Amino acid sequence: MEASSSGTAELPRSLSRRAPSRATTMMIDRPNEDASAMDSELVPSSLASIAPILRVANEIEKDNPRVAYLCRFHAFEKAHRMDATSSGRGVRQFKTYLLHRLEKEEEETKPQLAKNDPREIQAYYQNFYEKYIKEGETSRKPEEMARLYQIASVLYDVLKTVVPSPKVDYETRRYAEEVERKRDRYEHYNILPLYAVGTKPAIVELPEVKAAFSAVRNVRNLPRRRVHLPSNAPSEMRKARTKLNDILEWLASEFGFQRGNVANQREHIILLLANADIRKRNDEEYDELKPSTVTELMDKTFKSYCSWCKYLHWKSNLRFPDVCDEQQLQLIYISLYLLIWGEASNVRFMPECICYIFHNMANDVYGILFSNVEAVSGETYETEEVIDEESFLRNVITPIYQVIRKEARRNKGGTASHSQWRNYDDLNEYFWSRKCFKIGWPLDPKADFFLNSDEITPQNERLNQVTYGKSKPKTNFVEVRTFWHLFRDFDRMWIFLVMAFQAMVIVGWHGSGSLGDIFDKDVFKTVLTIFITSAYLTLLQAALDIILNFNAWKNFKFSQILRYLLKFAVAAMWAVLLPIAYSKSVQRPTGLVKFFSTWTGDWKDQSFYTYAVSFYVIPNILAAVFFLVPPFRRVMECSDMRIIKVIMWWAQPKLYVGRGMHEDMFSLFKYTSFWIMLLISKLAFNYYVEILPLITPTKMIMNFHIKKYQWHEFFPHANNNIGVVIAIWAPIVLVYLMDTQIWYAIFSTLFGGIHGAFSHLGEIRTLGMLRSRFESIPIAFSQTLMPSEDGKDADDFVNQNIKKFSQVWNEFIYSMRSEDKISDRDRDLLLVPSSSGDVSVIQWPPFLLASKIPIAVKMAKDFKGKEDAELFRKIKSDSYMNFAVIESYETLKKIIYALLEDEADRRVMNQVFLEVDMSIQQQRFIYEFRMSGLPLLSDKLEKFLSILLSDYEDQGTYKSQLINVFQDVIEIITQDLLVNGHEILERARVQSPDIKNEKKEQRFEKINIHLVRDRCWREKVIRLHLLLSVKESAINVPQNLDARRRITFFANSLFMNMPNAPKIRDMLSFSVLTPYYKEDVLYSEEDLNKENEDGISILFYLQKIYPDEWTNFLDRVNNPKLTEKDKSEFLREWVSYRGQTLARTVRGMMYYRQALELQCYQEVAGEQAEFSVFRAMASNDDNQKAFLERAKALADLKFTYVVSCQVYGNQKKSSDTHNRSCYTNILQLMLKYPSLRVAYVDEREETADAKSPKVFYSVLLKGGDKFDEEIYRIKLPGPPAEIGEGKPENQNHAIIFTRGEALQTIDMNQDNYFEEAFKLRNVLEEFNKERVGRRKPTILGLREHIFTGSVSSLAWFMSNQESSFVTIGQRILANPLRVRFHYGHPDIFDRIFHITRGGVSKASKVINLSEDIFGGFNSTLRGGYVTHHEYIQVGKGRDVGLNPISIFEAKVANGNGEQTLSRDVYRLGHRFDFYRMLSFYFTTIGFYFSSMLTVLTVYAFLYGRMYMVMSGLEKEIMRLATPNQLAALEQALATQSIFQLGFLMVLPMVMEIGLEHGFRTAIVDFFIMQLQLASVFFTFQLGTKSHYYGRTILHGGSKYRPTGRGFVVFHAKFAENYRLYSRSHFVKGLELLALLSVYQVYGSSYRSSSLYLYITVSMWFMVGSWLFAPFIFNPSGFEWQKTVDDWTDWKRWLGDRGGIGIPVEKSWESWWNLEQEHLKHTNIRGRVMEIALALRFFIYQYGIVYQLNISQNSKSFLVYGLSWVVLLTSLLVLKMVSMGRRRFGTDFQLMFRILKALLFLGFLSVMLILFVVCQLTLIDLFASILAFLPTGWAILLIGQVLRSPIKALGIWDSVKELGRAYEKIMGLVIFAPIAVLSWFPIVSEFQARLLFNQAFSRGLQISMILAGRKDKATSSHK
Repeated sequence: MEASSSGTAELPRSLSRRAPSRATTMMIDRPNEDASAMDSELVPSSLASIAPILRVANEIEKDNPRVAYLCRFHAFEKAHRMDATSSGRGVRQFKTYLLHRLEKEEEETKPQLAKNDPREIQAYYQNFYEKYIKEGETSRKPEEMARLYQIASVLYDVLKTVVPSPKVDYETRRYAEEVERKRDRYEHYNILPLYAVGTKPAIVELPEVKAAFSAVRNVRNLPRRRVHLPSNAPSEMRKARTKLNDILEWLASEFGFQRGNVANQREHIILLLANADIRKRNDEEYDELKPSTVTELMDKTFKSYCSWCKYLHWKSNLRFPDVCDEQQLQLIYISLYLLIWGEASNVRFMPECICYIFHNMANDVYGILFSNVEAVSGETYETEEVIDEESFLRNVITPIYQVIRKEARRNKGGTASHSQWRNYDDLNEYFWSRKCFKIGWPLDPKADFFLNSDEITPQNERLNQVTYGKSKPKTNFVEVRTFWHLFRDFDRMWIFLVMAFQAMVIVGWHGSGSLGDIFDKDVFKTVLTIFITSAYLTLLQAALDIILNFNAWKNFKFSQILRYLLKFAVAAMWAVLLPIAYSKSVQRPTGLVKFFSTWTGDWKDQSFYTYAVSFYVIPNILAAVFFLVPPFRRVMECSDMRIIKVIMWWAQPKLYVGRGMHEDMFSLFKYTSFWIMLLISKLAFNYYVEILPLITPTKMIMNFHIKKYQWHEFFPHANNNIGVVIAIWAPIVLVYLMDTQIWYAIFSTLFGGIHGAFSHLGEIRTLGMLRSRFESIPIAFSQTLMPSEDGKDADDFVNQNIKKFSQVWNEFIYSMRSEDKISDRDRDLLLVPSSSGDVSVIQWPPFLLASKIPIAVKMAKDFKGKEDAELFRKIKSDSYMNFAVIESYETLKKIIYALLEDEADRRVMNQVFLEVDMSIQQQRFIYEFRMSGLPLLSDKLEKFLSILLSDYEDQGTYKSQLINVFQDVIEIITQDLLVNGHEILERARVQSPDIKNEKKEQRFEKINIHLVRDRCWREKVIRLHLLLSVKESAINVPQNLDARRRITFFANSLFMNMPNAPKIRDMLSFSVLTPYYKEDVLYSEEDLNKENEDGISILFYLQKIYPDEWTNFLDRVNNPKLTEKDKSEFLREWVSYRGQTLARTVRGMMYYRQALELQCYQEVAGEQAEFSVFRAMASNDDNQKAFLERAKALADLKFTYVVSCQVYGNQKKSSDTHNRSCYTNILQLMLKYPSLRVAYVDEREETADAKSPKVFYSVLLKGGDKFDEEIYRIKLPGPPAEIGEGKPENQNHAIIFTRGEALQTIDMNQDNYFEEAFKLRNVLEEFNKERVGRRKPTILGLREHIFTGSVSSLAWFMSNQESSFVTIGQRILANPLRVRFHYGHPDIFDRIFHITRGGVSKASKVINLSEDIFGGFNSTLRGGYVTHHEYIQVGKGRDVGLNPISIFEAKVANGNGEQTLSRDVYRLGHRFDFYRMLSFYFTTIGFYFSSMLTVLTVYAFLYGRMYMVMSGLEKEIMRLATPNQLAALEQALATQSIFQLGFLMVLPMVMEIGLEHGFRTAIVDFFIMQLQLASVFFTFQLGTKSHYYGRTILHGGSKYRPTGRGFVVFHAKFAENYRLYSRSHFVKGLELLALLSVYQVYGSSYRSSSLYLYITVSMWFMVGSWLFAPFIFNPSGFEWQKTVDDWTDWKRWLGDRGGIGIPVEKSWESWWNLEQEHLKHTNIRGRVMEIALALRFFIYQYGIVYQLNISQNSKSFLVYGLSWVVLLTSLLVLKMVSMGRRRFGTDFQLMFRILKALLFLGFLSVMLILFVVCQLTLIDLFASILAFLPTGWAILLIGQVLRSPIKALGIWDSVKELGRAYEKIMGLVIFAPIAVLSWFPIVSEFQARLLFNQAFSRGLQISMILAGRKDKATSSHK
């Protein structure tokens, strides 16, 4: 090759002989991609540095193929040098591919500009420089120049390898030096091209940006280090030492921050300063920042740091000497903090750790600036320390990161106990004490924080290697898996509930039932025993504090330990003292009272107990006083004075967070009133409905003496039938503890509804309401969404903004048309004319004026009056009709004048119109005109306008048609309409001598047919045509339901309470951040047409679900200018925008940008704004160009959108089709939306010493010309995502690339709307809104619209449930309850507040599974304030099938289980006042615990009844009771059943639907939901919540559960449903079924069936829901063929033996092992609890065996013992048969058969003897099965818990086979009813109607969807 002759290394040809077969297919795998263009994007990570070379090769390929070949050749050589052995991942394949390509190109390409390669490349380089760079410096944009400079640099590097150094031309060398000198100015930038020269974007010309940049560049008097660099130091390091452009570069030179970090934070701080500085500043031109700008930013940035210093009593290092440039020093401190934060990686989750780092580095800065003599003069000073670009990362961040990483490894993938490892919170809280300063500075690697003497780190450490050894103690809190956390966190609530219950029982027991009995002396004395109960519960709380925190004691200070011990001692003292005191006040003590009275002998004092109680309640009285004066309490809690800390030491533990969270007096009054009313209602209901009715039956039962039992009673002499009392009272107690949740649902519904009504929600909810109030909408728009201008009259202001309203309204309508929500006709009917002002009246949208002209014409035609005034009065009575008539007349006049080219014709028409005007003016209209001619004229005009608007091929034919119809119009006017038409024509001829002799038919032939090509005129013609032609009322415009919802909500929101809009330059700047992993971005054509098992494709499905939108789409793409490729892309987008895809989310969020640009354009252009110019985003007018550029610049200044595509880099290089399509689609999004930014974690292998260690970077990209362009690259200390939960880690790595003062977090399943985006600046003003007595908000909660509610009934239920939570639910949480947090919804954060306090979420593994709500907890604990606003909404998608919904509910329940264990909930539970704590509990984990209590109530009731029935106690009580007592007893038994009906889940939904859509709609929807079995769905979800919540707290096992979020509803197989719901629903459902059966069978002889049904109907409903809901809500669940297929599939799955690596979908054994995973990792408490719960199944056998006839009424314990003999014998026989089959089944077949025969004969003999001799009956046989099956299940459960010892005994296989047998039985029991119902086709039809009623009501053919395959097969056959 010629290249090798030019001084380069020889090409290693040997590689071509080793080319693997895969290499040639490397590009073939991607048929949709240009292989030549993509090789640069597929470079292996270890060869990343050659990617720019290959990009350049692709860039210049068409221009000069030979030079492109030389570039690739250079890239290959470089790759070979970097990895000569091809050891890196993918290197061999890539090099081989590149080699093949080079061999091919060597032959095909030849030099074009010279004879050989050296001259060719030099000539090309010179041409390139002169053509593109030299000329482009003054004309090209900075981003273009950055690309060109990069190409020039790469070309010169290639040139140096091809051309020997002496042979490089002087000109070439000069050009190269010029490129090198200017290259830094033209780097790829994010928003601000700060150092660019030549053509500068408008944004850098903004005065605020210039002033901020100038302030940051102030490096006067800053000293420079003089470091003795080694001779081999890179040139970049030497350059960096001498060249300092700004403060950030100076800090980097001092501390070693990375270049990418410096560039990122430079832009960050400049934008912060610029946005803050321009606010409230009227100067158009200035060059200095306001003095307050930097000060305010500094105060906000360092508020957390100063608070930390104050808390630790440590002096702040923010020092400002007298002789200093204060603004410069302030900027140095802010820049230093942001640089630390920008490079901190995972340490960002530890805000106080960052404070510690900043504290020491700020001290270093001060030392550098003011401790050196040289520093004062700004001279250099010498140091031996060598600082490079990674010094800070290496020396500060990496050591801390390694500590975090080692601790994270201890959690063993989330399976280890939380107490065994330290999470982010533990490590951060280390910096809450002064011992953190022992770490030293520079960081001491021997400090305690970095060392653990017990740690054992394995050799050959791998990425996911677990760290062993004893862990370090936790900090301040230990997350222990126990339900006791519920009591410990909310002890005040439980103590209150227990005391209230005790008091009510005492009053009811001792009195007459009246509450007034409490004032009786004896009753009151007894009631005072509640304080004894309180003392014991307080002692329990103190003990729990000590026990649960034991693992953190080593980290506690002595004062903390002393406080815990003293608390326990005092609680123990009261627990002893109060009972003794009470015992001495009782005259004749008994029981426990007598026991305590003996402790003090004969000492008696009646009043001592009263005094003791008085002293006991003093702390509570003081707490109540503080509660009533929250400002005083807040000051005391926040004070860092030592004396106050000593006083507060006893009241609450010293903590950095959670101080001063008390609300103002008015808020306190509101939520206190709410809870006082609620608690009064609850307690009154509890007393009169639950407790009081049970008192009399309980007394009666306790007085019965029962001696006859139906089983072996262990305690036959127990006093007062205590077992029965417990059985009756246990459900009541559970209901008492749970029903506060129900009362909360009722009260929150009422208060939320009232609040919503006062907020003006739902005032415009229909199109009729919209039409009636449309006239006031422009005024409301002007007052709310447009900034007010000082000095302008209000009316002038509104009139000026009418035009702006039309621009916004039209853009809103156009956006809905582009989304295919409305048709072209709907669009035209909804648009407001952009040419307003052409007519004398307001031009309303045609949908308001529709049918007005035809009605007016008919009215005039039928008018019989004699006066004009009467006719015009009728017309003017309808203002819209009046507007329509005047506008139509004036527009028609203008159109006719514009059409007529001949002046004479115009004069004729002028005479006609003059006649009309004069007749109206002189009130003789009805005399001069024949009204009967108006309909004919209207019809002809309509025809004329239709022809005028039509497309034509033959111009001549078109013109003749137009002239003919126009002449007809004139003829009608002159002959049919005008009474004296001929006179008017004659008059026109007299006035126009030139037309006197012309013939009539020659008139009106000169028409301008090109008029409608002008957009403005075409709009007028279309509008007039609509006014004339639309004869029916446009009451149904728009027809699309979603379009209606959006229009009415937007109109309604204008009348709601929202802050006034600021000017764009005054508004807060903001960013949007979306975390993305591997979800769908944009559906491919293959995805669209891929059919599922029912033959349904996504496209087919959506066409049926959205038929109107599909029709609109077809109309939109019916454009001959569009190519097939364009139409295909549009189709992909149409489908993707109806799914939950990233493309939909990005499109929605970019509406913010679009709305901002329109707002900016309106403000910048003012009265010169032209809507057509804005829509085209282009203009030939220089002024308009400047307006557009400035509008874009302001939008850039205010808005940034970052999508954190964590694995984008891996997707780019992946060979997986889905990953590659994700990469391609994300790239297309970047190219489509230039302001979109994508952040990702780049994994690179950097080859060194024959190893390839992975290095990780945070990288920010933007769209370039064809590919992505890298903006910033920041090296990370290690893999960021392996430490914590995925989503928060993904957010955290990208948050450094966001900008602005506010940050909106948007999930991947969200959407946005243009009209809502227009309101964002109003919302952001909430941060600045003054609130009396409150802090400014730190989180703004926004309302959501669930857009997935129209798919099926399940989707509708879920949509309503979610909608009620995000509206009425969060409304009441924010106000009055003040406990709204962050729920992963589109909340807007005060960005500066949160980035200085740990971010927008928490990320510790498992414990922070629900990461979003912890962001809200953290914000509240750190003094934040959360609000909720409903005048703006964002779209959100939810799951639509039962299985995805259940998986989502399971994830949320898991998250709430983990929250229960967390320190945040503990601290909030203790730091909130009592009533706010109640709000917090019942709106977070309390909801899930109450759900679990609901289920436990059913269990308690049924097991209690089972005990009473099987023991015979219930029968005896019924026998002994009198009729009156019996009635009271039956009433008592049935009391709790009313609480099982519905659980009032739908109350908030009904209220919100009523509020926003009308209460008639709400009631109808409620009944439809019940008919569609909504109660079944909610009851089923109750089981999901309670199961996963309880299991999480007991055993753990929480994990992120992806739901898929697909929208095609598919049939789930029986085996899939069984796997998902077996343990959570089916097992429990069958257990309840067995309980209900036992209760019915053994109690039916003495109890009426109606009583049984009344008591248990709700439980039967629960059983039915839990067992069959998955099949009721499963599409085609009762179709016979699918049922058969499901059975076959289930049997195959059940029979598969499984093994290692076999997925759970394929094998029952794999699934069974996975189901027990939580038991493998649970602690001893969990195991003991699991065994204890399993023991309940033995009760069945114990009770039933005594009821058998064969027992012959014997009550001996021997009967139970013999039943175990029978059971074990049966199991042994089955085991023998199993072993025999395995051992003898093959080789000794005959022996095995004989053995089976003998066993069978033996079985028959035994059964015969039992039947004949022992009187066994068939009923006994069935009863025995009912008895033994639960026992076997209990054995199986215990066996699973004791897995290890059972495996050691060698009987694990038997346990496994027993488990398989039970699965078969359960599956058969559940499947049988489904199979029976599947026989009847009507059931399947009914189910389809049930599931898809929403779609049926919209006239959709769901049957076509469910039978898609059949239809297609039929059509193809034809």
